Amino acid sequence: MERIYIENDNARITPGEGILLNVEMYDGRKFENLEARRLFPITGLMKYITLLDDEGVEQAVIRDIQSLMEDSRKAVLASLDEYYLVPKILKIYEAYEKYGLLKMRVLTDRGEYSYDVKSRNADIKHLVDGRVLIKDSSDNRYEIEDYYKLDKDSRKLFNSYM
Repeated sequence: MERIYIENDNARITPGEGILLNVEMYDGRKFENLEARRLFPITGLMKYITLLDDEGVEQAVIRDIQSLMEDSRKAVLASLDEYYLVPKILKIYEAYEKYGLLKMRVLTDRGEYSYDVKSRNADIKHLVDGRVLIKDSSDNRYEIEDYYKLDKDSRKLFNSYM
């Protein structure tokens, strides 16, 4: 099957129900109830977005969100923002080990959370640009946008268990 690429103005993308999207290609083809997923979720936030049908089969790929018409771009970004909701950690109140788990209580841009991390080596990723990605024991994800911008006490708590 030939891969369909969406770029510039060759398609109109509109919001569907929830996080789903509808696509109307300018050659007349229509796709409904597609889910947008980043092919490169850490490094390619705006490029190579796959659009999957309800069976998980790729129907099209957006090469670059920035090249889309404004309404289409807004629809895709809203869908991705909802799907990839990752609370940003602003402050660490507590970090301690108990029964082999790292227990953390943090303040995020979405409120205060408490969670457990099973494996520090596998579930906490330090990225070169200062970001830290954390996966808790329930597979929820959190992000420290810039480790170096955390307050001194938060960095001290975080470092004591890394």
